[in-house]
Amino acid sequence: MIIKRIFHVFIIFSIFTACKNTVEEVPSYTQDGIASYYADFFQGKPTASGELFFQDSLTAAHMYLPLGTEVKVVNLENDSSVTVTINDRGPYVADRIIDLSKAAAVQLDMVEQGTTEVRVKVTSPADGYTLMDSIAIDRVGK
Repeated sequence: MIIKRIFHVFIIFSIFTACKNTVEEVPSYTQDGIASYYADFFQGKPTASGELFFQDSLTAAHMYLPLGTEVKVVNLENDSSVTVTINDRGPYVADRIIDLSKAAAVQLDMVEQGTTEVRVKVTSPADGYTLMDSIAIDRVGK
């Protein structure tokens, strides 16, 4: 009876260990820096993805992440957050990492100051890309 229990414990432990060793750690990608938002001047103009830009959509521009990538942007000054889709390239100002639509800026409560410290985290890679592709593309661009 004891040998049978020891055998069962050994089997369960072996299965648990095998499963634990086969589970890959899911990579993540985050970037901290300054966010800004688009001026009204760009309303209705085409973005790099070919979509028209609308201030009331939850979209953003990033220099390197693949178009169609979904990211969560957290305002590090007040902990508010918003999820946006990358559909354009930019910002073209040296110290900034992401340009947001006005709707996204409103959700982050940053419209008054125009820029804020943020953390950008990929939540869903663009179609045809993996998270590792997004990380590699961003690293090559720097």
